[in-house]
Amino acid sequence: MSTTPSENPKPAQNPANTGQGAAPGAAKSAAPAPGAPRPAGAAPAPGAPRPAGAAPAPGAPKPTGAAPVPGAPKPAGASPGAPRPAGAAPVPGAPKPAAVPPGAPKPAAPAPKPAAPVAVKKPIEAKPKTSGGRPKIGEILLGLGLIDEQQLFEMIDEARSSGKKLGSVAVSRGLVNEDQLVKALAEQSNLKVGNLNEQKPQPEALLVVSETMASMYKVIPLTLKDKVLSVAIVDPNNLTSVDDLRNLLGLNEVIPYLVSPSAFEEAQKKCYAGKEDSIADLIQELEADGTKGRRKNETSIDLETLMEQADSAPVRRLINMVFLMAIRDQASDIHFEPFEDDYKMRYKCDGVLFELPPPPKYLANAISSRIKVMANLDIAERRLPQDGRIELTIGGNRVDMRVSTLPTLFGESAVIRLLDKSVVSLDINKLGIDPVVLASFRELISKPNGVVLVTGPTGSGKTTTLYSALNELNVIEEKIITTEDPVEYEIEGLVQCPINHEVGMTFAAALRSILRQDPDKILVGEIRDLETAQIAVQAALTGHIVFSTLHTNDAPSTITRMRDMGLQSYLINACVEGVLAQRLVRKICANCREEFSPGPDQLLELNLTPEMVAGKKFYYGKGCDICNNTGYKGRMGIHELLVMSDELRDLISKEASTDELRDLCVKSGMKTLRWSGLNAIHQGLTTMEEIIRETVTEE
Repeated sequence: MSTTPSENPKPAQNPANTGQGAAPGAAKSAAPAPGAPRPAGAAPAPGAPRPAGAAPAPGAPKPTGAAPVPGAPKPAGASPGAPRPAGAAPVPGAPKPAAVPPGAPKPAAPAPKPAAPVAVKKPIEAKPKTSGGRPKIGEILLGLGLIDEQQLFEMIDEARSSGKKLGSVAVSRGLVNEDQLVKALAEQSNLKVGNLNEQKPQPEALLVVSETMASMYKVIPLTLKDKVLSVAIVDPNNLTSVDDLRNLLGLNEVIPYLVSPSAFEEAQKKCYAGKEDSIADLIQELEADGTKGRRKNETSIDLETLMEQADSAPVRRLINMVFLMAIRDQASDIHFEPFEDDYKMRYKCDGVLFELPPPPKYLANAISSRIKVMANLDIAERRLPQDGRIELTIGGNRVDMRVSTLPTLFGESAVIRLLDKSVVSLDINKLGIDPVVLASFRELISKPNGVVLVTGPTGSGKTTTLYSALNELNVIEEKIITTEDPVEYEIEGLVQCPINHEVGMTFAAALRSILRQDPDKILVGEIRDLETAQIAVQAALTGHIVFSTLHTNDAPSTITRMRDMGLQSYLINACVEGVLAQRLVRKICANCREEFSPGPDQLLELNLTPEMVAGKKFYYGKGCDICNNTGYKGRMGIHELLVMSDELRDLISKEASTDELRDLCVKSGMKTLRWSGLNAIHQGLTTMEEIIRETVTEE
């Protein structure tokens, strides 16, 4: 009697599945007749459909992913040792497969899964840390095999302690020569290496790039072909000058070649020997050129001709030479002025205008058009004033040039204000303020609220003084917002807002919005009207310190000026904390300074007597090549500080006059502009003539 699979505790072993043959001596079963039902547990006939739940035929593939029927009995004859389909979970509670008899062949083991790749750890090399981006010069020298790691670390230590560049340290130690260093720097900056022994400066390139331009931009022109100029440079970081040359000269491209400093200096001496720049020579060349068409009374505007003249090489050379000479001489302004019969060019150094050789009158429109093109102004508009800006980078220093054009009776006048940030030090200790006055001024700017004003005429250094004060107050714990027209100095950490009258961004509108920006300190470029003054006062009364400027002659007259604007006296008393008035005077050239004894007439101009100056020293500048025979070199400030007091507030409430206010301030110990000037004279810093000129209103 046969048993069903569910009744048999152990499933029958199928020889086909287990790999075992029939037992020796066992009788073979007779095959059933065709069509007759097969006994339970018997293997189905070949090709016959298998019943549901029955084990698959030996060797037949199991359907991939077929799930077992829930509750269905285990198929008969299923071998426990047969491999399960890939991914199939083991059946819980399934009996262990029967042991394989000795000597029987074992079933083939499933192929092992490929092992996961194991990351091979590379040995850590001791290399200097890099910040990403382009490779460091030390890494390049190391990669070229010129130095080893130990030498690199020693060079880094020496560079940090001495402040030298790493390449200079390598050359000084004799580890590399100049040519090897140039090769490494060129690889670092992706530049080409030049050879001045083979690449000789060509005449056409020297004609385009003048000596002044080459000296200021630190380049040597090599070749010029099809508006492509090649130049030699020694500093791989001097690529901004390459861009400026391309714009100034109107070229398609400027290709830099990196050379060694010694080769650069030697070639520079040779190529410009005896070829000193001269505006007079250039103007003579322009006057000799009769191809420009001298039209004395030009009334029509031909834009094509105007553009052609503005873009011509002589006009470019003239403008570039004037700009570079003014920057080299640290001028503050350049003036281009048309008159009836001539055209003048002047620039202001140390507060005094110096005239340059005048260009031909017929170039007036070409010069003004060239300036407009550089400042992105409309060259066709000659009836209205225009304002623009030119930015240059000379020797790695950015120079901002503010351009203003004004229609006049005989053409357009152009004035360019120069701001060379490399010659301006925003250090309050270097402003020339007397130590006693400086201590009081520091107390003023450190107050939590109020209004602090700096006054003086145009060009007296008011903005520089305020920025020096803000630079000292610039800490991470406080927010400082400025609004200016225009922004002259960009200082990290200050939120700076430029004024734009065309869209309604005035001082008053900007200040009104600034108060919603949670500032601690506010700088208003200039108080020009009552609305701005009222908002500044409101800001001071609500717990802010406000810095601003006014145009007045001295500190006491500032009170009168604010009253004239319409500001009430009680508001002035409530918010104004102090006023610093200042002027700029020329300094005596230190190279040619000499002592002298002034005469009675000179002393009288300063309201002095010989008895008052007994034992005092006076100096003047004799004149030398360094100061262009003027006797002066540079400028300094003289200052007058008014600090509000209870007595002064009482006088302001009584609408006292400027003279009454000044008298009280002097009695209270205020050092006047005249006193500050006399102190500078006795220290040998300036001359009597300068103090008389700048403090003419003093008694």
